[in-house]
Amino acid sequence: MIRTLSILDRSRTREGHPAPQALRDTVELARTAEELGYHRFWVSEHHSVPGVAGSAPTVLAAAVAGATHRIRVGTGGVMLPNHQPLVVAEQFGVLESLFPGRIDMGLGRSVGFTGGIRRALGRDTGDADRFEEQLAELLGWLDGTQRAHPQVHAHPAEGLRIPAYVLATGEGAGIAARAGLPLVVGDLRARDRVSGIVEAYRKEFRPSAHGAEPYVVVSGTVAVAATAEEARRMLVPEAWALAHSRTRGSFPPLRPAEEIEALPMTPKERELYEGALSGHIHGTEDRVAAELSEVAEETGADELLVTTSTYDRTALLDSYARLAGIAGL
Repeated sequence: MIRTLSILDRSRTREGHPAPQALRDTVELARTAEELGYHRFWVSEHHSVPGVAGSAPTVLAAAVAGATHRIRVGTGGVMLPNHQPLVVAEQFGVLESLFPGRIDMGLGRSVGFTGGIRRALGRDTGDADRFEEQLAELLGWLDGTQRAHPQVHAHPAEGLRIPAYVLATGEGAGIAARAGLPLVVGDLRARDRVSGIVEAYRKEFRPSAHGAEPYVVVSGTVAVAATAEEARRMLVPEAWALAHSRTRGSFPPLRPAEEIEALPMTPKERELYEGALSGHIHGTEDRVAAELSEVAEETGADELLVTTSTYDRTALLDSYARLAGIAGL
């Protein structure tokens, strides 16, 4: 069993609830996560996605940190190709200065997922290929070793120790290993693939000032409930949103499970929907504990980052409480 548990909340919007409510829900969930004993609470970055309110992760992280007292707070992640490394360093410097010893800097290499979004951000797909270079520059702003811009300093970040994490799949895992940084990898529906990525990361890892040994965070959806059926129904809203996005081109707000279960679906929609439901860790406490033990054995992960989204907030909070109980938090 992985004993260090954390939460990544994507500020998913819900039908009938405005996007600002999703951000307030994220802050409230962070308070609950702290009470339950979770290790860290991260927020994400998405641009022009109708179903996701979290577009400014460092701003939201500040709100989360201000509303909590002990839990680590960070980003899962800031998509570095969308930003200038200097600005990212400055933002995290402000966060660490305000909330010392509690801030994590999770970094990803994605750019906007449509051409229109990339143009609006002033980026293109090729910018993702510069992630390793940007990462090195960002770390240089923090420790004062960057030389590309003489007499320029990232105040107040320079000299502060802000732990960095690389959100990665495939090639990104190699970047994390070469930089000597912790790796965050998902999702748990493809455990063989995750295990292969983790194995390669550990093999290639180079000790650095940021870490003497590899550190692996595996990420995925986990739903725990009194019955297996209740746990499965928690997965329904997100599964339908994924099926909808792949057939209609738009990622929608979450809908109640009972509405989705009554919907007529085309064969293609049904195929995508059922596929999106499969493979997640869900069930009663006993079942989930057994599956998480398997994940720990297969991956050797140091930490589990849970990313569950659903319409029913009461069920979600109950699931996180049950999961905390399983882990003995």
